[in-house]
Amino acid sequence: MPKRILQGTVTSNQNAQTVTVLVERRFKHPVLQKTIRKSKKYRAHDENNQYQVGDIVRIQECAPKSKTKRWEVVAQA
Repeated sequence: MPKRILQGTVTSNQNAQTVTVLVERRFKHPVLQKTIRKSKKYRAHDENNQYQVGDIVRIQECAPKSKTKRWEVVAQA
């Protein structure tokens, strides 16, 4: 099964080798047909601490690296 790749904005880089990425998705409400924005935060592994708050990055699923990290930064978008 292929690994999922998501795109989002870095909201925090306080922890060593970790960034928090806010991923937003848009979809139509099934009944009201109104476009809805939902967002979720993912903690991703950043090996060289090279990404700053505000950067738009792509993250990819990986094997668990810690209790909360299951994603890694692939590249800057």
